[in-house]
Amino acid sequence: MRNLTKTSSHDRNERRVGRIRRGVAMRDDIGQAFVELALALPIFFLLLIGAAEFALLAYAGIEVSNAARAGVAYGAQSAATASDLLGMRTAATNDGSNVAGLSATATELWSCSNTASTLSTSPPTCTTGNRLLNYVQVNTTAAVTPPIHLPGIPATYTLTGQAIMRVQ
Repeated sequence: MRNLTKTSSHDRNERRVGRIRRGVAMRDDIGQAFVELALALPIFFLLLIGAAEFALLAYAGIEVSNAARAGVAYGAQSAATASDLLGMRTAATNDGSNVAGLSATATELWSCSNTASTLSTSPPTCTTGNRLLNYVQVNTTAAVTPPIHLPGIPATYTLTGQAIMRVQ
């Protein structure tokens, strides 16, 4: 059975006022959330752009370093490949083909076994009992321009790589 009770107009007015107050409060909360979003979104966007630029530069730096490593890996195979400077440069630039403007220089170096830390570009005369050691070195360089330029940050970055390896 239904409970039929009369509600007073006062009760109905209180309920209506309560619904109106809740609606106004909800609209105020939504407005506040939009203001907070409008303030925070540019900061998050700048962080996202900065992270993307850093990732692109890190990738290019790894490519430049790996290109130098590929060049010396080719040159360190034998005495014949150690004197093939063009082949080392080609191996380096082919490995770093993903980086535009990559340049490589190759050098053949020599030292005596008693002074291995002293490298020269021509074979030295070693004293008796010391062996002649042959090394190859490849230096790589690339100027990288990020796709997004922000004020206060350099427009181009020069990345370098270097690898030295003893010839087998």
